[in-house]
Amino acid sequence: MIKSKINMSSEIRFDWQKEEISEILKMPLIDLMWESQKIHREFNVYSVQLASLYSVKTGGCQEDCSYCSQSIYSASQIKSHPQFEVKEVLERAKIAKKEGADRFCMGWAWREIRDGESFNSMLKMVKGVRDLGMEACVTAGMLTEEQASRLAEAGLTAYNHNLDTSPEHYKNIITTRTYQDRLDTIKRVRNAGINVCCGGIIGLGETNGDRASLLEVLSNMNPHPESVPINSLVAIEGTGLENNKAIDSIEMIRMIATARILMPKSKIRLSAGREKLSKEAQILCFQCGANSIFYGDELLTTSNPSFQSDRKLLQEVGVSFNKNFETCEKTLSSL
Repeated sequence: MIKSKINMSSEIRFDWQKEEISEILKMPLIDLMWESQKIHREFNVYSVQLASLYSVKTGGCQEDCSYCSQSIYSASQIKSHPQFEVKEVLERAKIAKKEGADRFCMGWAWREIRDGESFNSMLKMVKGVRDLGMEACVTAGMLTEEQASRLAEAGLTAYNHNLDTSPEHYKNIITTRTYQDRLDTIKRVRNAGINVCCGGIIGLGETNGDRASLLEVLSNMNPHPESVPINSLVAIEGTGLENNKAIDSIEMIRMIATARILMPKSKIRLSAGREKLSKEAQILCFQCGANSIFYGDELLTTSNPSFQSDRKLLQEVGVSFNKNFETCEKTLSSL
């Protein structure tokens, strides 16, 4: 039996090996779901965090990520848009809060954070979001130790910097930034006392071994990332991966379940590509340990299920979410 070869105890580990992870990913699906469900119930209240994602600076990125329409190397016709002003962003955060989100994530299409007026505005946005009583998350590429420290002082809850794929497959997806660059950025975020949001994407042409390798890197971080987004590729016309086939929903369920087993306390976020999943597939992801979703009609450059449909789904499933949801619902119904 596979289970006899793997330590499935409730002990939190930081020494998972690729071979172990590969065996977990290949387990009979019913057994895998059972194991992840047990661990999820042991370490987490059965709830789902609602996070809203907003693109503050869109397009014109100097990176060549082959899945991304914001890259200057992409032929997808995403136009570069100037950074939104602080007031505009905070107005959007207020709307997200009224719709039920308790975490507001802000994205900048940059290779690295730029000092000066743009960074000062970012700090004001972070402070403003925290003043609304929401968690604040930023994704803006690489950053220095000083920038990480200033973001921490502003009250930043989390910084997102995904690994995307395995160290072995990475060079086939991105050439303008190394894997070590990404790890160094995550280390600076952690050293500043900011929570780490770090995950990856499946459907980039990787093997199951690559998926195990990505999860090995994530699960050997000590502490584990507080948030682990699991994305499936949204193949956009004009990008380098526009012809990649969509993954089967079972692959997403396996990835969610394995991530939960490896990182029992992390928020496992069902992220990009969720719109392509059936209601039933999403429910299975929740059962396997997904306890966070991006919430709202769109992500940075791709569509997302509407917040109305998400609230209906979560109510049907019977899991709790934003503690202020009932208040938000009454507010919305009176508008």
